[in-house]
Formats: sequence, structure tokens, C-alpha cells
Amino acid sequence: QVQLVESGGGLVQAGGSLRLSCAASGRTVSMDYMAWFRQAPGKEREFVAAINWSGGSTYYTDSMKGRFTISRDGAKNTVYLQMNSLKPEDSAVYYCAATLRYRGRYNNVHEYEYWGQGTQVTVSS
Repeated sequence: QVQLVESGGGLVQAGGSLRLSCAASGRTVSMDYMAWFRQAPGKEREFVAAINWSGGSTYYTDSMKGRFTISRDGAKNTVYLQMNSLKPEDSAVYYCAATLRYRGRYNNVHEYEYWGQGTQVTVSS
């Protein structure tokens, strides 16, 4: 079992930055991949970024254009999402996810069996 708690969301003006954190507890020694997804009202839950826990390989959607960076701190069992040059269209609830049994679909919501409660990010014009 893995428990995930997101933090760091809030209100920011367009062009600003936020760093989201996701603290993991439980069977963290077995974590394989962790990821960030986001969901705006009336929209599908959208893949943002993923990271391999042991190796550190990262994966992003093409639309991010280098604005977002996912990273990890193994000592703190925490994954981060650094978001720069934020746009109003980035407004969403951001969810942290983890899998202990990676099957090769890092950008698919069905890959992950553990989810946090989400943290709200609102970007104003």
C-alpha cells in the first residue's frame, strides 16, 4: 500500500511558477513509476509527466514545451512538479499517482493504482 499527499497548489498569475510536491508513504521501497496528471472541469484526466523512481528517467507530453519538470527526492520519498510560465489553461486539479507494477503505459491513467486527493492550481490572467 502507498499513500500519496499532494501540496503546493494555489493561485498564481499568468507567467508565474509553482512547485507541487507529492509525499509518499507506505511501501515506498516498491515504487516503480510516479506521475502527475491534471483534470479541469468537464475535461478528461490528462497526463502531465512521469518519472521512474530508481533510474530517474522522465517523460512529458509534447504540449508542455519544456515548461514543466518532474523530479524526485529519494531520501524524502517525494516527487515534485516544477511548473514555469504558467498559463490560464494550466488551471486544474493536479493529481499525483504511483504504481508498484509498471506495465509500460506511463501516460495512461489505468497504469497507476495509487492516487492522491489532488491539489488545485489556478492561474489567473
